[in-house]
Amino acid sequence: MERIKAWLLASNRWKHIVGGIAVGLGADGTYCAAYAGAGVASALELKDRLHGGRWDWIDWALTLAGVAAGQMSRRAVL
Repeated sequence: MERIKAWLLASNRWKHIVGGIAVGLGADGTYCAAYAGAGVASALELKDRLHGGRWDWIDWALTLAGVAAGQMSRRAVL
């Protein structure tokens, strides 16, 4: 459990998941969620890249996974 916690805290991965969930919950449809999620994930990684960091595909994928989870939760409730 500690290894998973350390992995999520690296590179603020938990923030990518939470932000993705927020996008997924707010999106009206699946296409909208996917399009907005890809844009937000890419913008976050571009910001990291422009500020001297590196593009992290894991963070990008976790943002999209959060979007999918948020969209599925929205569909389950509605």
